Amino acid sequence: MKPLFILLTIITLFACKNNFTPKPYAYFRVDLPEPSYRLFDTLNLPYKFEISNLANVILHSEPDKKNWIDINYPYLNANIFCCYMPVKNNLQELSEDARHYVYKHISVAEDISEQPYENPHIKVYGILYELKGNTASSLQFALTDSSRHFFRAALYFDNRPNKDSIAPMNNFIRQDIIHLIETFEWKK
Repeated sequence: MKPLFILLTIITLFACKNNFTPKPYAYFRVDLPEPSYRLFDTLNLPYKFEISNLANVILHSEPDKKNWIDINYPYLNANIFCCYMPVKNNLQELSEDARHYVYKHISVAEDISEQPYENPHIKVYGILYELKGNTASSLQFALTDSSRHFFRAALYFDNRPNKDSIAPMNNFIRQDIIHLIETFEWKK
């Protein structure tokens, strides 16, 4: 009995060695395709633009959200929520609302940059807000013709904000948003 106990003790001591090697923290790799776009002009909306072939458009059916859409990126787990409002002598109020939604993130944002956009030939004027840091929304923008139309959008990922893990997807969608802005036109 005693030799068996000694043998089991020796086996236990040598079998339970921990050769632990710490592994670096890593994120999932996402293979992003080359950007390709299609014209989004299939619905009865007062605007049109080009969107990524990776995205789907969801039209809101609620009466108080007429002409609102969501641009969904199922592969990237992201959405661009888009609101449309007609301008009725309230352009200043709509612009300040858009700015207010951006600056709600000021407590967690490391920096907020504003990039103006204008295309006077087709009467599209706007601003792209880029929020740095672990914010819920990293990109937002607003477009208007200054007299009849106002369009506001915000990018959100369906996961906890972590600027390092979403950086490749964020940069990819940022290029799509810039393309959307540059191809945006009012139809009416």
